[in-house]
Amino acid sequence: MKSTCDISDEMHPKVQYLNPVFQSFGKKNSFSGRIVTIKCYEDNSLVEEALKTDGSECVLVIDAGASLKCAMMGDKRASDAIKNNWEGIIINGPIRDSAEINSMNIGIRALGTCPRKSIKKGAGKRDIDVTFSNVKFISGNYLYADEDGVIVLEHKAD
Repeated sequence: MKSTCDISDEMHPKVQYLNPVFQSFGKKNSFSGRIVTIKCYEDNSLVEEALKTDGSECVLVIDAGASLKCAMMGDKRASDAIKNNWEGIIINGPIRDSAEINSMNIGIRALGTCPRKSIKKGAGKRDIDVTFSNVKFISGNYLYADEDGVIVLEHKAD
């Protein structure tokens, strides 16, 4: 994968840049793929459902409304993501089980950590446009993440 810096240099101004407020979790520092979106608030039912499906060449983007009251995923969902070949996960909210996740071969960007788990009532929507941190995420667009940041493009970078 090309670095986000190289892609930015080649593709600017057709690049969206995630604000650099997200923390990196997991052993995988760089990842990229086609975006799959979920919008949910303090309920990770759809997150669990999505991560139990084939995520080959995809990045799951979760808009949890920036709520810091509960985690949107922990080590069990991270295990699901690895088992089902998800490239990475972006969460506009926190995770939990960070010590365990940091030993796993997954790349996650989240707002931080929270020990409290989310509710499970099946609330939320999948594959809709979501906007947070100065970026509009559209299912089917492409996301690239590495040590220098997270960028989004309409089309896959060459």
